[in-house]
Amino acid sequence: MVQGLLLVSLLTVIAIFVARVPAIADLGFSPLVIGIVIGMVYANTIRNRVPDSFQTGIVFSAKKILRLAIILYGFRITFQDIYQVGLEGFLLSLIIVVSTFAIGTFVGMKLFKLDKDTSMLTAAGSAVCGAAAVLATEPVLKAEPYKSAVAVSTVVLFGTTSMFLYPIIYSSGILDLDPSQFGVYVGGTIHEVAQVVAVPASIPNADEVMANNAVIVKMTRVMLIAPMLLILGFVLAKFFASGEVSEKNKIVIPWFAVGFIAMSGVNSLHIIPTQIVEYINIVDTFLLTMAMTALGMETAISKFKNVGLRPLYTASVMFVWLVVGGYFLTKLITEYI
Repeated sequence: MVQGLLLVSLLTVIAIFVARVPAIADLGFSPLVIGIVIGMVYANTIRNRVPDSFQTGIVFSAKKILRLAIILYGFRITFQDIYQVGLEGFLLSLIIVVSTFAIGTFVGMKLFKLDKDTSMLTAAGSAVCGAAAVLATEPVLKAEPYKSAVAVSTVVLFGTTSMFLYPIIYSSGILDLDPSQFGVYVGGTIHEVAQVVAVPASIPNADEVMANNAVIVKMTRVMLIAPMLLILGFVLAKFFASGEVSEKNKIVIPWFAVGFIAMSGVNSLHIIPTQIVEYINIVDTFLLTMAMTALGMETAISKFKNVGLRPLYTASVMFVWLVVGGYFLTKLITEYI
């Protein structure tokens, strides 16, 4: 156990330092993404040379530490953040999360014939908050690690595309959105938190309201991951209620999601000093990166062969929905509600 944990921790430290390299940081790649890449390199190169005894610690990181990290993720937001963005920001976040998850799951399973787990993991990454959402959804589905890696790869591709696309279309003026509306649009439709922060920062003379709205709406989407997971657990139990699938989904309440809400509530009370919360978030980033790295360490490239390009097609449909559908939803909600 300890040897495996130390190995995952070492690769995690490397991932964090690599993510701080200016050229990589400018692209908005979080340590979580770097971690899964490093883990996959390990899995497909030297894994067979590492003693099997290390595996216990690696699995512990991918399962148990993951749940703790999701609970601590609640310290990144407060209920006041949701109140500040108002009804329009909350409504947009809710519609985006529900519609994107539904579209991704339906298109993946019915149109491109993907399995349920890969479809839902890919949908969760696009709908909520990228790699962190994939990580949070994986325990509910009890999916194989390589499926999470597939989902994260789609987040990286289309989230990075968004970082370059959004500043261009804003500067062109074709969207007819003021800075405040564009901030809501960015927060409501881009995958990762880091990518949301990067977009206003890359627009010359961007209004501060744009950046604030983008982050607040994005964190509102993050907050919705907890009720989404709770509902998902009940839906899986209801519609897959017999045989092997029933056994797989017998735990319908992801308690770490409840813990996430509880920690958000504690953070909303402001009873913990700001500096302590900052330390908690630093530790949480490390734990999330550990979990993502461990998932990568369980992901052999050979497992991707049966999946092919179907997750990419599924994610591309959601990307078009987020860019186009998200624009019209933003206009409708910000102007008429």
